[in-house]
Amino acid sequence: MGIGDYPAEYNPKVHGPYDPARYYGTPDKPFGQLKLGEVTEWVGRRNKSPKAIAGLFSRAYWRWSHKYVQPKRTTAAPLIHILAGSMLFFYAINYGKFVNHRNYKHH
Repeated sequence: MGIGDYPAEYNPKVHGPYDPARYYGTPDKPFGQLKLGEVTEWVGRRNKSPKAIAGLFSRAYWRWSHKYVQPKRTTAAPLIHILAGSMLFFYAINYGKFVNHRNYKHH
């Protein structure tokens, strides 16, 4: 599968129009429905290849985009999400500079 191709599991006769936010592989039990003893087995069944992780982030982006960016009556939510995310990112990459400049009481 190259860039821009449909997933191998996608069948237009079964699934209808292609949706980039949908996973077309074999469905598994959702994480929220697992019992504590089933978690390690569930994690072991996950595909941990770089391609699968990239697909995971791609589907997450499309779900976010369909929910917040593309509706007819969108709000300021996408802008607020991007601003909050960039603030957290820049705080994380500059944390080493902040930690050395804490305010201490001098006696």
